[in-house]
Amino acid sequence: MSFFKNIFKKPTQERKLNNVKELTLGDIIVMSDSFGLPAALRAQEFQVSAVNSYEFEHKTKAEWVLKGNNDLELYLTLDVDDKTYLKFSLKILHQDVETLFDLEQFAEVFDEPGEAQLTRITDSNNTSGWSSEIYQQSSYAQVGYFHRKDYRTDALSAYEGKDSGEQFELYELFNEDQDKGIDIEVWQDGDTEVFLTLFRPTTDIVDMYPGS
Repeated sequence: MSFFKNIFKKPTQERKLNNVKELTLGDIIVMSDSFGLPAALRAQEFQVSAVNSYEFEHKTKAEWVLKGNNDLELYLTLDVDDKTYLKFSLKILHQDVETLFDLEQFAEVFDEPGEAQLTRITDSNNTSGWSSEIYQQSSYAQVGYFHRKDYRTDALSAYEGKDSGEQFELYELFNEDQDKGIDIEVWQDGDTEVFLTLFRPTTDIVDMYPGS
């Protein structure tokens, strides 16, 4: 009897995706065609090309690196409070920052006690649909650690120690509606990365399926 059982094995059931939290390397998401989304996101498909982890003193979260058409790279995390929102991040260049803001005003973000307000001058070609007119700073030099591994499947090192990931300081700003923001990451070597962030309902992902 066991001989026939071995011959007629049931096919392995295809993995199903029911929640954004289940996304992993190679998976694909399909975005809605909502006009509330920037053109770079609207009705587009993205594949997860990497999964990283951000570790802070009281929380750890996954970051999904998304690759779309024309090699566009975006970053997705989940913003969890009373509700869960999709947080999309677009890395911008120094020239984009120069176009968006007065650089002297922008530099106030790094001054204590961290209460800077930024007023947009104009959008660059890359930032249309991502930026807001006014931002207010909400956090100053928050220490975090960046890991190029998925904390859900790979154990991270201790919060402090020689193998504790790449340390950085995070500066955050938000607009009045709290649906757009700016993340600034300053690394120990002085490298500074600036991201425009966009907060959207989870229903903006209309389909998800495992990568081949």
